[in-house]
Amino acid sequence: MTGLISVYITAPDAAAAEGLGRALVEERLAACANVLPGAVSLYRWEGAVQREQEAVLLLKTRAELFEALAARARALHTSQLPCVVAWPIVAASADYAAWVRAQTAGGS
Repeated sequence: MTGLISVYITAPDAAAAEGLGRALVEERLAACANVLPGAVSLYRWEGAVQREQEAVLLLKTRAELFEALAARARALHTSQLPCVVAWPIVAASADYAAWVRAQTAGGS
């Protein structure tokens, strides 16, 4: 295990995802943010299946920063119940993993 995670967040559009990603990178809660526009999300909400155009935000960070990152993402997000989930990065090149650690709060 690397101690690193990928965080997946959906946003209403690419501009919102980019703004959220920029804030999380600037605050050193994430090392990198990738915005993937054009996602179609299907989900059940208030008793009906909904379909929305959204953008996906993928972030790379250290596992110990997840709670702070998730709290900040929820504070900045426009949705009532934003999707903020993470999964472990089980392998990464040593130089990339070191870069992620160095770019996030607490460094090294």
